[in-house]
Amino acid sequence: TFSLHPDVLAALDEATASGAAPSKNALVERALVKELKELRRQARQAEWREGASDPLLLKDVSEIEAAFRSADAETAGRMG
Repeated sequence: TFSLHPDVLAALDEATASGAAPSKNALVERALVKELKELRRQARQAEWREGASDPLLLKDVSEIEAAFRSADAETAGRMG
C-alpha cells in the first residue's frame, strides 16, 4: 500500500478511465518499471564517467586498442 497525493490519485483515476492502462496497478507498474530503468541508466552513466577518469582503465583500453589495431586493419581491408 502506498500513500499518494490526492492530485496524483485523481490523475491516475482519469488516465485509467480514459483507457491508458487496464488498471491503476498496471499503470503504476508501468511507470515504476520506466523509472527504475531510467535509474539504472543513470547509474551506468555515472560508472562510465568514473571509468573515463580512471587512469588505469584508460591505460588498459589503450593497450587493448593497440593490441588489436593490426587485426582490425586486416579485417577492414577484407571488407572493403
